[in-house]
Amino acid sequence: MIIVDSSVWIDYLNDIANPQTVWLENALGFRAIGLTNLILCEVLQGVRHEKRFRLAQRALLTLPVFDIAGTRLAIRAARNYHALQLRGVTVWKTIDCLIATFCIADNFELLHRDHDFEPFEQHLGLRVVKA
Repeated sequence: MIIVDSSVWIDYLNDIANPQTVWLENALGFRAIGLTNLILCEVLQGVRHEKRFRLAQRALLTLPVFDIAGTRLAIRAARNYHALQLRGVTVWKTIDCLIATFCIADNFELLHRDHDFEPFEQHLGLRVVKA
């Protein structure tokens, strides 16, 4: 399973071409693509017009959406946050810490355009799609 981060979905829904959105376009329908409930929230928060909101919601809900904000994952994410801090890395967004930890725990790959995920890849074994 490949989890697609909001950093890619937002560009994709706004027809912005970059390596990640091109990869996503080519993979949809051919690869196992999913997202998390937190990613769904981030993407939909950025859609300002009601018609586009409904279209984006309908399209995203055709994919598997994983609920990830449970107690066990929260504790693992906090431990990962501390492990990175010990290496001199500060993760600024709690949501990114939760998403990265979820992908690591379930051995999912992550497609993203967000530098905050790089320490998780470098130090904690996050598998990242190279678009």
